[in-house]
Amino acid sequence: MNAGRIPQSRAGAGIEAFVVDAFAQLDIEARPPITVSGSNADLVVDPDGVAVPIHLEFRTLITVDVAERLLTDIAPSIAAAAPTPLLVVADRVTEDARTVLIRHHGGYLDLRGRLALRTDRLVIDAEVQPVKERTARSEALGGKAGLEVATAMLLHPERAGTVRGLARELGRSPSTVSEILAALRRDDLLDANNILVGTDLFWQVAGRWTSPRVHLAQPPTPGDTSLQRTLRLGLDALDGPGWALTDSAAAAAYGAPLAFRAGHTLDFFVPDPSILRRASTLLGTAESARHAHATVRVAPVPAVVQSRIELDTNPLEWPLAHPVFVALDLAQDLGRGREILDAWTPGERWTRVW
Repeated sequence: MNAGRIPQSRAGAGIEAFVVDAFAQLDIEARPPITVSGSNADLVVDPDGVAVPIHLEFRTLITVDVAERLLTDIAPSIAAAAPTPLLVVADRVTEDARTVLIRHHGGYLDLRGRLALRTDRLVIDAEVQPVKERTARSEALGGKAGLEVATAMLLHPERAGTVRGLARELGRSPSTVSEILAALRRDDLLDANNILVGTDLFWQVAGRWTSPRVHLAQPPTPGDTSLQRTLRLGLDALDGPGWALTDSAAAAAYGAPLAFRAGHTLDFFVPDPSILRRASTLLGTAESARHAHATVRVAPVPAVVQSRIELDTNPLEWPLAHPVFVALDLAQDLGRGREILDAWTPGERWTRVW
């Protein structure tokens, strides 16, 4: 029987993601450790503040012989620096091997659907969802989920992103979020604690920050109550989805160094394509960008229209998109837009990430 290491597509960050996801299913956070010299921990399991570092080993099949060999050859070396329980991940862990690992204060994740860990502070033995073969995510920002996770990190650059917290915030599965975070760490866009590193992530997101604009013949009127309902402007409740002013008008409202005069085109993000169609019908479409009085686009990620900002200094009657989203819009102009970004730092409420 083959007791060798799992193929590369199932190893490294991919297997770590499976472990994080398995614990998340039990409402237990597993996160990368703070790197300490001599530490052998791959993850820290933290239910209710009980932080337990664990060392991961990957195998295709764990039999009694393999389990005993791991406990004999690996467990003493990882315990030399600091007590670090061994958790073995495998496509299959035999019943006898499970007993041996638990008896020696270790644990296992059987990818067929069982997670167990026993230490002096923690006892876990539970069913989890089986893991099917999947390859490691090749591109961190591939797909809408990648963009959602990336923008969430840009909105809160000082926050260590946790799989469980981000999954709940974004309405995504823990396994998907875990894979994306692992890919972002692999590409050195996040550190080991999932905290933003530098500005590269912003510029990578800017390269994908596209959605078609519809040029409107006239802008919506904030005081028109019938339009508010039909177009779901969201002016009565900023804590829910609605239209978000962006691009030059919003940047000027935030204090960016550019001039915006009354009568210039207003650019909006809207929640979904149905609103885009209604706006085109009710407000008419312009012959060209030069004749437009407003533009509308479907928000690339839901947070754009769910996290709108109201400023006392805003001369317009529209809630603003978050400065990060406005900056991503400015970044699309390789000339003047990027010059503005070089000179613009938003107020104290926000952190510059470009």
